[in-house]
Amino acid sequence: MSHNHDHNCADEHHDHGHGGHDHDHDHASAEGGSSDNLFSKIDQSNVVALNATVPSPVKVCKPWHQRLDEEEYLESDADDQLILHVPFTGSVKLLSILLKTGPGDQTPSKVCVLSNAENLDFDDIASKPPVQEFEIVQSRDVGEYTVKAAKFPNVSSITLFFPSSQGADSVRLYYVAFRGIWTERKEDPVITVYEATANLADHTKIQGTDGSFSTPQT
Repeated sequence: MSHNHDHNCADEHHDHGHGGHDHDHDHASAEGGSSDNLFSKIDQSNVVALNATVPSPVKVCKPWHQRLDEEEYLESDADDQLILHVPFTGSVKLLSILLKTGPGDQTPSKVCVLSNAENLDFDDIASKPPVQEFEIVQSRDVGEYTVKAAKFPNVSSITLFFPSSQGADSVRLYYVAFRGIWTERKEDPVITVYEATANLADHTKIQGTDGSFSTPQT
């Protein structure tokens, strides 16, 4: 399995900065942290990770008080690419993404963020331009990556694509959370059923395109 690193998702969607580390917001919620933390609005039973060493990615969608816990984590398997698909129980206006990753070279180089991409896998990820992307810094803190809310006004799910590590053969996630405004969905969502026992040998790392997406954003 090739481990060549493709570091760019789509440069025109790239953001260097983020909202700070382990940021405490006012108006604490029942789970702790900010009142707009969407932990309780994640459809945990339908969270899916592709190319992961463990079957349940729910371990990284933790409540706020467990954000610094490093006993449970999600790690890529066949190489250093990982897709995490997180559906919500309603419609969300996304404000930011919270990530604790690493350590060290197992930190992803960046994260490509897509919305409402219900049937996305490694076969077609290269043809899907991210709505936004962020470089990820190496840190033991929780990093908050503030999105352009106008680009995520009516989100039923978020897909996070981690295209490479910062030097290791795998990437690791300890904590994934979201901040935003949740409203009840008027219609039932279409639930995509992923292959539960996918053969990791079928996963071919995306390469040859310098990590960029071929479809431009309109």
